[in-house]
Amino acid sequence: MSKILVCDDDKEIVEAIDIYLSQEGYQVLKAYDGEEALKILKSQKVDLLVIDVMMPRLDGIRATLKIREENNMPIIILSAKSEDADKILGLNVGADDYVTKPFNPLELVARVKSQLRRYTQLGSTADYLNQAVYEVGGLAVNDDRKEVTVDGEPVKLTPIEYNILLLLMKNQGKVFSIDQIYENIWNEDAIGVDNTVAVHIRHIREKIEINPKEPRYLKVVWGVGYKIEKC
Repeated sequence: MSKILVCDDDKEIVEAIDIYLSQEGYQVLKAYDGEEALKILKSQKVDLLVIDVMMPRLDGIRATLKIREENNMPIIILSAKSEDADKILGLNVGADDYVTKPFNPLELVARVKSQLRRYTQLGSTADYLNQAVYEVGGLAVNDDRKEVTVDGEPVKLTPIEYNILLLLMKNQGKVFSIDQIYENIWNEDAIGVDNTVAVHIRHIREKIEINPKEPRYLKVVWGVGYKIEKC
């Protein structure tokens, strides 16, 4: 049974999310500010975090930054703010997805399921059945172990980052548009997703490239998309 930590200072929202997730068979842990969430994460194994942005003591953005120092589990941020800048901020600090309040609880449940699928079964869908090691230059992705290394040094990626890199590594030299990347990884229609994909691409570059501004591996083809360059 997957454990979901729900963190929001609005107890009614926490209870509502608890009801819907519990009906799907998930075990729900509850926190009402970022500090409480961090304490729970230190004492228990959690498979996914749903966290609000605006909270007392420690807000969702700062809590996510702290969590990402040690934990790669999926994180879904909740916020009443719908502007692109706030969404990008959430993704920038390491969130995997972003849901704007007010939200349909069934949509949140669907996003939780989707993120858990990626996290617990990375590479297990039809497109990723042939687990293997993919290499280019000093960059290697071991899809058996779900490990990424650069020049032999391990690199920590979030589930979304891993799947994007795996997609490109399995198709070295092939250019994928932003829409194609989004539809392959998120399994949703790509509508206004440029910023979402770009943020994750930037994070991958920061982790695998010596100089992200002059990438050796993850190249942009202007006006077309992205590819892993064959070295």
